[in-house]
Amino acid sequence: MEIDELLKLLIEKKGSDMHLMVASPPVFRIDGEIIPQTEFPALSQKDLEQFFEVIASQEQRDTFHRELELDFAYSVPGLARFRVSVLKQRGTMGYTFRAVLFGIPTVDELKLPAICKELVLKPRGLVLVTGPTGSGKSTTMAAMISYLNETEPRKVITIEDPIEYLYRNKKCIIAQRELGGDTKSFSEALIHALRQDPNVIVVGEMRDLGTVTTALRAAETGHLVISTLHTTDAPQTVYRIIDMYPPDQQQQVRMQLSQVLEGVLSQALLPRVGGKGRVAAFEIMLANSAVRNLIREGKVSDLNNIIQLAAKDGMLTLNQSLADLVKKGLVTKEEAMMKSSTPERLEKMIQGTF
Repeated sequence: MEIDELLKLLIEKKGSDMHLMVASPPVFRIDGEIIPQTEFPALSQKDLEQFFEVIASQEQRDTFHRELELDFAYSVPGLARFRVSVLKQRGTMGYTFRAVLFGIPTVDELKLPAICKELVLKPRGLVLVTGPTGSGKSTTMAAMISYLNETEPRKVITIEDPIEYLYRNKKCIIAQRELGGDTKSFSEALIHALRQDPNVIVVGEMRDLGTVTTALRAAETGHLVISTLHTTDAPQTVYRIIDMYPPDQQQQVRMQLSQVLEGVLSQALLPRVGGKGRVAAFEIMLANSAVRNLIREGKVSDLNNIIQLAAKDGMLTLNQSLADLVKKGLVTKEEAMMKSSTPERLEKMIQGTF
């Protein structure tokens, strides 16, 4: 069993992820469903160790044996790149491969909201793409940067863990830095990025207080910062950022965030009716004066009302997006309900009574 052959089969079956564990056959995630590939035998520890020899460098293997976990990228020429996560579980190795196809899909091909094109052209501020793991945040962000690259001459620095999509300089100059190989941490890389004369800084994830603090400062000082958070909607995103800080600093952070935030795009992937492919639902919050005031005053729970009433400004609640997908027959009501944080309100929207 060759690792590249398994990855080729994953792409042929249009799978998004492959999971490899001892005593289990390879498992693919296809259209969101976990599907064991029972035509293959159960994997042994020796199989997984041999795969590691093929896909990882000696330095990466040393890092794994020291830290017992590792994230890196692996390419199969002519097929795809893969984001690889390796860990120890019950004393044995386990892998997850996330497929990243060569070539970056466009905003239009992904059917992303048109506002994505406007947000990535902003001269400064903070733009956040949010959603649970596997909801397509990295792909959305890549499509936005690709659009910028076709449209405006800017200096772009990305900080990623690991690098997934590879950009070629077109109108932009794009430097891509990878955690581990090129830099030690998001926060340190972000500090140094400010000395590189960037217009746009892309941070793979706002995962710690240092990164958030530097990102807010970068947005304040005239840069456009684009990043992701594992939050499901705009109010939760604002809460998450503010709650990273001790209570005595939260008012200051609310003020900063209200001044620099330009937009929050939250997304969720749902199985398409009929079982072929998935459909994205979006929530869009744009930082108009009402949104900025609510953030500054700490009235984050009222943001949903603003989003719901500001459709003419391009805003959209997740429930509105989900209800639209159900009405168009693209997703089932049951799937939509599972993605909604207020399913009773979604039910009324679908029935036309809200």
